[in-house]
Amino acid sequence: MSHKKLLLGDEAIAQGALDAGLSGVYAYPGTPSTEITEYIQAKPITSERGIHSRWCTNEKTAMEAALGMSFMGKRALVCMKHVGLNVCADPFVNSGMTGVNGGVIVLVADDPSMHSSQDEQDSRFYGKFALIPTFEPSNQQEAYDMMARAFDYSEQQKLPVLMRVTTRMAHSRAVVNVADEAREQNPLNYNAEASNWVLLPANARRRNDVVTAQQIQLEADAASSPYNIYKEGTDHSLGILASGIGMNYVMECFPESSPYPILKISQYPLPKQLVRRLINECQRVLIVEEGQPFIEDMMRGVAESTNILGKLDGTLPRTGELTPDIVKQALADAKAESGKQKAECSMLKAESRKQKAEDEELLAELSQVVVARPPALCQGCGHRDVYTALNEVLKEFDHPRVFGDIGCYTLGFLPPYRAIHSCVDMGASITMAKGAADAGQWPAVAIIGDSTFTHSGMTGLLDAINENANITVIISDNLTTGMTGGQDSAGTNKFEAICRGLGLPEEHLHVVVPLPKNMPEITRIIREEINYRGTSVIIPRRECIQTLQRHLKQKRK
Repeated sequence: MSHKKLLLGDEAIAQGALDAGLSGVYAYPGTPSTEITEYIQAKPITSERGIHSRWCTNEKTAMEAALGMSFMGKRALVCMKHVGLNVCADPFVNSGMTGVNGGVIVLVADDPSMHSSQDEQDSRFYGKFALIPTFEPSNQQEAYDMMARAFDYSEQQKLPVLMRVTTRMAHSRAVVNVADEAREQNPLNYNAEASNWVLLPANARRRNDVVTAQQIQLEADAASSPYNIYKEGTDHSLGILASGIGMNYVMECFPESSPYPILKISQYPLPKQLVRRLINECQRVLIVEEGQPFIEDMMRGVAESTNILGKLDGTLPRTGELTPDIVKQALADAKAESGKQKAECSMLKAESRKQKAEDEELLAELSQVVVARPPALCQGCGHRDVYTALNEVLKEFDHPRVFGDIGCYTLGFLPPYRAIHSCVDMGASITMAKGAADAGQWPAVAIIGDSTFTHSGMTGLLDAINENANITVIISDNLTTGMTGGQDSAGTNKFEAICRGLGLPEEHLHVVVPLPKNMPEITRIIREEINYRGTSVIIPRRECIQTLQRHLKQKRK
């Protein structure tokens, strides 16, 4: 039996995991994946069954903890955004070599168009690289259904499964049929073989042969997967290969049915048998995939490149998200070049031009009503006072450089502060400041948030302390993971102890409260520590204004 729920893609994934007998979710918050863990945390079944759902320090620790749960036979879900997969690449790739005991799904939410990210990354390449199967749902119902299938498949093949979604899938809603009852959790077992999990060279070489040999079966399974579907069409002048949410966009262009054959791909390795059929039956093939030309690259090795249309030849844009209108225009262009059904092509183009004109007209109307506003730090945010104090002091020095990090405080780059000079990846502020100091730069200041410091900044601080690098580190502590909505931060109330434990001298560790009334004290401390020729840490601490308001509201109830 089942019932219906209106769910975000992220929520469908979370519900699917719970209903599939999940024992633990391990994650670090990162848009667009955050809501998966939050949904699991909020469900009564999580506490009733003792399902692990606490936030991890970073994606690497999350992946490793999930492998530990799998080692004992239970099912684990790891969640992250695409750049988080870079952080946990070491255990992720090696998990293909160790294999799994209990099922493991590594859920990665890619962010085309970079709504809240540093790059456009396609995680399907990681699945291919690590030799593990990859699932890519095309709608919310598939996202839900795939969780049970992926856990089963993980345990069947003794491999982790990568599940890849994108922003639009994660953050759009649909009605989903969900099970009335959740599967029981796996019992604890001791079936994991140490010879598989201890990757000494002799063991690793053996496992490498086993996992490489499995690829033939993985591809055969993809060819027969219920999620990889070949749909017949009457017009073979064009074939369409659509993956993931790209399939949704194609079907919006054909609300009744497509006249062209369509191959839907939602499970990898790429099923070459189905791909060859599409190529052999159609004069040309349009590939609709969200992200990089992952499938297109492989197909160009199978067919004449002139017969393959997609991102590499400009039929579809190489960057940014796809939309139904973009796909509609690509279909029109593909048909125009085939020289057939000109009337249909003209109609598609006319509809596309009409829609584009309507969109531009609507945007023009909105622009007269709504003034564009760049993102800004919240009024009352402690980061504001930190930047005010820092800028005041740095005016006294020639060519100061401030190395920033990932968090809402990255907005200190924008007016009115214009306070930071770099922001590369989680934790890079401290190591970049150290490298600049090694090169002779002074002053070199690093500013990093509390959650980012525990995520990836502590090791950089240890390097700096070990060499007594001439840098000043500001850990702007707002007592939460603010940028992603106020999740728990792993190091809250521990930062002074962490800094001392890493070897920082007590006299160069300061805690201040970032408020306008404390500005003389804060500027004095910053000035003194910049002039100190060694490593120092200043911790401005004041609760995030957003979580403070929520906490006050809860107290009033």
